[in-house]
Amino acid sequence: MKNLFAFLLVSLFSISIYAQESSAKIEFKEDTVDYGKIEYGSDGVRTFIFTNTGNAPLVITKVKSSCGCTVPKKPTGPIAPGEKGEIEVKYDTKRPGFIRKTITVTSNATNIKGGVYYLKIKGEVKKLDHSSILEKKEKKKKSIMDQ
Repeated sequence: MKNLFAFLLVSLFSISIYAQESSAKIEFKEDTVDYGKIEYGSDGVRTFIFTNTGNAPLVITKVKSSCGCTVPKKPTGPIAPGEKGEIEVKYDTKRPGFIRKTITVTSNATNIKGGVYYLKIKGEVKKLDHSSILEKKEKKKKSIMDQ
């Protein structure tokens, strides 16, 4: 009877250890980056910062953009529990107009449905000013005189 009791006790203890599964969890500092109004041809690189708040390594398996004008770059290795990571996004700023793009992040994170997280970028790239230097000086001169 003592052996049976000891066996049951060890079994329950083993089951409770396995019940405490380790899991990776991802939390982004911000899930949207606002470029604001930026100049044509300016630096289009922005960074999303995240933390692994779980107790297992976080692995980003895939990062893709909703269009070819946005190129995301995922971390190369796993992110340890408690560590921060970055997803770099480069937008082609030689495309004037409004920016509204989605970046899909796939990982082993258990705190999001299916391990898929959606990030967004927004803003506006100003149109390229085709005015000559003389025309720009004339516009500046008129604006100073209007004051």
